[in-house]
Amino acid sequence: MEIVLKVLVILVAMQHLFFFWMETFAWTSFGRKTFGGKREYFEQTKSLAANQGVYNAFLSAGLIWSLFVGNLEFEAMLQVFFFACVLIAGIVGAITVSKKIFWIQSLPALLGLLFLAI
Repeated sequence: MEIVLKVLVILVAMQHLFFFWMETFAWTSFGRKTFGGKREYFEQTKSLAANQGVYNAFLSAGLIWSLFVGNLEFEAMLQVFFFACVLIAGIVGAITVSKKIFWIQSLPALLGLLFLAI
């Protein structure tokens, strides 16, 4: 179970590093290709996406940090906090943007929280 939890932490952290890269550095190219839409929209929202990307980097950093703290109780608290943040962000995204966001972002975080509870 501990290995599965670590894999989920790494998976979610890597997802959010990818979101950071896309939203911060590749919004007008890869972001547009991913989400579709007019070039003008992606140009106009570039700074907003970059800001959102930085938040994704913080989520990733927190999950990665949890793997190196050396205190199992603190590690679990960090993982609960950052998984919960990811879960809530994914739910908001599913409600406001696309239901697909729940499955891509929230489900892995929810699984991480379930494994922490076991």
